[in-house]
Amino acid sequence: MTLPDAYRSQVQHIQESPKFKRLPGQNWQVNPFPGYTVVTPCGADDQENVSLFDRLAEYQSLVAQKVGLDLLAPIPAKSFHLTLADLIWDGTYRHAVRENPEFEEQLRDRIAQSFQQCQPLSHRDPIQFQVLGLIVMTRAVAVCLAPTDEESYDRILKLRRAIYQNPDLMAIGIEQQYYFTPHITLGYFGDTSQVEGDGLSQIFDELNKQWLEQESQTFLVHRAELRKFDDMTHYYRDPSWASFEF
Repeated sequence: MTLPDAYRSQVQHIQESPKFKRLPGQNWQVNPFPGYTVVTPCGADDQENVSLFDRLAEYQSLVAQKVGLDLLAPIPAKSFHLTLADLIWDGTYRHAVRENPEFEEQLRDRIAQSFQQCQPLSHRDPIQFQVLGLIVMTRAVAVCLAPTDEESYDRILKLRRAIYQNPDLMAIGIEQQYYFTPHITLGYFGDTSQVEGDGLSQIFDELNKQWLEQESQTFLVHRAELRKFDDMTHYYRDPSWASFEF
């Protein structure tokens, strides 16, 4: 996903994200996009990855400068995170809370059940991921991560299985939507109507080379948290909500 051929292919398929909007002459504004997710602690809440997030914030500024703010809406560094398991969002979430007044309480309780099943995975060393480089997704730009060993990858998959194969969660409509492609999002695409594919893919290739020229970076996964979001700029939680220490 970080090779030049991947950039050339992917830029042909990028689409405007519904998560942000921008009127002519104005800054990017975030659109409502509510839901729940299981993530690593976000931004400043993740004391294990402060130096990496500082580096990513600098790199994000460079990416936005090279790609152009007409095309890319950067997200705040305070929301940098790794998604461990997507749960529910936008229209599906709105429908669930409208149809079931107890949905959110049930979701929180059942995620706690799933985390409880994962206790054999706890009290070990944090899971280590290597930051491989820049990737272009359909509606976003991110840096991709790869586990440094098979056991690390297996522990993440077991956590995801405990969530997605929980029959009580499935009963309220939570199901796996995506394969696990570990990444940290830097920004979302805006108006793509004027994109020139070859030029943009070359920009991404050059940006990736600049990341690779830096010292190799490691991302530590030490904690999984249930968090709620109203949009893509802020993920929050009550201290009583479920979490899991790796």
